[in-house]
This record gives sequence, structure tokens and C-alpha cells, in this order.
Amino acid sequence: MSDTSLEPGDQKTARSDRSVILYLSFLGVLLATGIDIALPAFDAIEEGLDGSANISLVVTLYVIGMALGQLVVGPVADRLGRRPAVLGGLALYAVGAIASALAPSFNLLLVARLVWGLGAAAPAGLRSAVTRDLYSGDKMARITTIMMAVFLLGPIFVPLLGDLMIRVAPWPVIFWFAAGLAVIGAVWCVRFGETLAPENQRPLQLGKIWQGVKVVVRTRVTAGHMLANIFLTGAFFIFLGSSQPVFDQVYDRSSQFAVFFALTGALTVGPLIVNNRLIGRYGARRMSMLACAGSAALAAGAVIPTLLLDGRPSFWLWYSWLVLVTSLLTLATPSITALALEPMGELAGTASSLLFFSGFAFGAVLAALFDRLVDDTVMPFVLGFALYSALGLCCLWWAGGSSEPVGAAQE
Repeated sequence: MSDTSLEPGDQKTARSDRSVILYLSFLGVLLATGIDIALPAFDAIEEGLDGSANISLVVTLYVIGMALGQLVVGPVADRLGRRPAVLGGLALYAVGAIASALAPSFNLLLVARLVWGLGAAAPAGLRSAVTRDLYSGDKMARITTIMMAVFLLGPIFVPLLGDLMIRVAPWPVIFWFAAGLAVIGAVWCVRFGETLAPENQRPLQLGKIWQGVKVVVRTRVTAGHMLANIFLTGAFFIFLGSSQPVFDQVYDRSSQFAVFFALTGALTVGPLIVNNRLIGRYGARRMSMLACAGSAALAAGAVIPTLLLDGRPSFWLWYSWLVLVTSLLTLATPSITALALEPMGELAGTASSLLFFSGFAFGAVLAALFDRLVDDTVMPFVLGFALYSALGLCCLWWAGGSSEPVGAAQE
């Protein structure tokens, strides 16, 4: 891989594409660890802290904290730089993880998880800002695609690692492990250096922050891709929120859910690697449009057959369809991120945080509209994917932008 040029915010540091991908992928692993590492410990936490009635809040409050934190980390990163913002987030991440390990009650564990999520907001939201500082256009889309491929390995291996740890040690060990990863991330962050050019720093004033937000939402290319991201995230959250009930209530395969969930992520990695090459040849805009159109067509095409089968197609038919549509949505995401941030430049931190926050907050609301309808058929699942993929495609068309390969590492 090629070297990025000397970075404007840290003139003495040169980074290869590989070093950028490894660093930002590790930050993504931290994000996934905060969610996935706790899943195997639910039973042990319930037994140890008597949280059986609300155990799902262990994940929910982490995600809420991560979404709310985006409202702060973007403007802070545009003023102080990416490195201080990420370091501050990792410090809070470690505090939340340690507090979770030491929590004497379930309620205090939930508070610690909220703090942990607030800390995770910085590495989660600023990965895209750092990428935009170093790259633009299709090169950014290709780098983001590789990062996503690595990130998808998290739901496969992190729960397995957590399960192994709680087999040989009490459940708090998984939270101590996460805190240790945060320390490694902080050391790596210091060595990686700053990527925000001094001339691109913005005042940390409410008026200037609001002005920046208005620029983001009034820029058609950015706003259109942000809306597309909301709809596609809503479809993906339907997958996250409704897959387990479908496995349980429709197909009576609840015991197999974890295996198939991990398999779905694994099957998406290969297409992402292929997509990385296709972006270089055909451009990020064209590939995002094709992926979104393919998802919309597959979902819409499944509506009538699903109706004819009384909402209960064979498991293997439904699962094959699920892998295809989720893969296509995943292929579109890196290009949408790159295209949304392409015009932002000095506002990359604010724009990246708004992109992440809007996707999580509004995507979760959109998904909930269909999640609550899932009972003994997959029809709500199929309809949700069809509607949100189609709306996402419309937003991409409205956003416009060049379909030709553009951009490279920034000078």
C-alpha cells in the first residue's frame, strides 16, 4: 500500500495506508468490544447482580451513551484536534469499563455502562473524521470499506473471547479486559499523531458550532447521503432487532441464532473486499447506488412470494435472502460515508458525528416501527427492508455527486 503524505496536523509523521487501516480498525474493535464482550456474561451478571428483569439495558445504555456523545465529540475534535478528543474518549471508556467491573449493584452497572458508551463515542464517531483528514473521494471509500470488513469480525470473535474468559474467571474480567484495550488504544493514538491541520481548527463556541451544523445540513451532497444513511441504518437495525425473534418465533431455532448471526457477518467480509476493488474502478457513487438498488430490488421482490407463503418461507430461503440484502446494505455504507464527508473538509469532525448520531438515533426509531410488528411471520422484516432500501436509494439519487473515481490521499 502507498504512504499517505506528511500529515498537515503533524508534519513529522508519515503513515502508510496499512498503518491507518490498522489503527482505525482497532478503534472499531474497541467499539464492538463494548457491545459484544458483555453478551456471553448476561447470565452471570443476572446471577451476581440480580438484573434479570432489565439485563438488555446493559447494551441499550451503552448505545445511548455512544449516540449522545456524538453531539459533543465532533465540535471538540474540530477545535482541539482528533487526538485529544480520542484520548479523552478512551479515558472515559476505561473509567466506564473499570466501574462496570467494580459495580456492586445492577443499577450502578447501568450507570457505568452509560459512561462507557459516552467514552466510546469518540473512537466510534471520529474514525471517519480521521479518514477524511487523510483521504478523500473513492480512496476514502476504499479505506473505509477495509475498515468495515475488519470491524465485522468483532461480532464473530469478541463474544467467543468473552465466553472463554468467563469460563476461567469471574464475569468482571471481561470489563477489565476492555479497559486494557482502551489503554493500548490510547498509546497507539499518541503514536499515531494528529491529523487535523491547524488552519482547519474551529472555535468551540455555540454560535460557531451551530453555524457548522447548518453548513452540514444545508450541503445537499452531505445531507442527502446522511438521509440515505439513516434509512439504511434503519433497515440494518431491523436485522439486529428482529433476527432473534424471527429465529425463535417463526423458525423455532433460537438455540442456533448466535451461530447464524456470526455467520452472516463472516459472509459479508468477502463481498466487502471485492467491493473495495470495484470502487477503485467504477467510483463510490456508482457502487453505492448499485448496492442500494440491489437491496431494494431483492427486498421488494420478496414481498409477494412471502405473502403467498403466508409470511413463512422456508428457513434456508429466508436466510439466503437475508445474507444477500444485508451484504448489499453493508457494501453501500462505506461509500455513503465517504461521499457524505467529501465536501466537509474542516467540518469533518462535526459532520462525522452528525452522520453517526443521526444514523443511530433515527435509524433505531425507524427500525422500532417494524420490530414491534414481528410475531409469527417474516413479513414486517421484508417490508421494512423494502421500504427503507427504496427510500435510501431515493436519497442517494437526490444527493447527486460525481460518479467518476475522484480523490486520493490529501496533500
